[in-house]
Amino acid sequence: MNDKRPTQLMEHDMFDNLPRGTIVIEDLEVGMTRHLQKQVTDRDIELFAEVSTDRNPVHLDDAYAQDTIFEGRIAHGMLTAGLVSAVIGEQLPGHGTVYLGQTLKFMAPVRPGDMVRAEVTVEAIDHAKRRVTLATRCLVGDTVVLKGEAVVLAPSRKFD
Repeated sequence: MNDKRPTQLMEHDMFDNLPRGTIVIEDLEVGMTRHLQKQVTDRDIELFAEVSTDRNPVHLDDAYAQDTIFEGRIAHGMLTAGLVSAVIGEQLPGHGTVYLGQTLKFMAPVRPGDMVRAEVTVEAIDHAKRRVTLATRCLVGDTVVLKGEAVVLAPSRKFD
């Protein structure tokens, strides 16, 4: 199990509390949890808009967003969901993981400046098919802003 590597901060606003790397399916256990925390910045939102081409003014225009149900700008939901992907691809199971599916339910908005905690927990393991079902969620403080379930093909000591 390559789960003891030192934490590496990728950006000044990313707060990883757990090591990056790979946990092969043979070492996974139901209930294992990993997470990261990241402050969502105006720059993150602008870059996501550029990369995704989603320039909805609720994300970019203060005056426009003030007149919406959110009463202010919000981050793209898929930007928040991307933090779940980072936990899955970097920590649990980690490098070599292949995403097969993800459900998402957006529960509350994420605003510029919010500290988001993305959490992933192993729910089920199918060793024969190398598939792992993961509970996924993001929180701002105690508020769940996103929840869902992912199914991934986990790396294996035997095949990778």
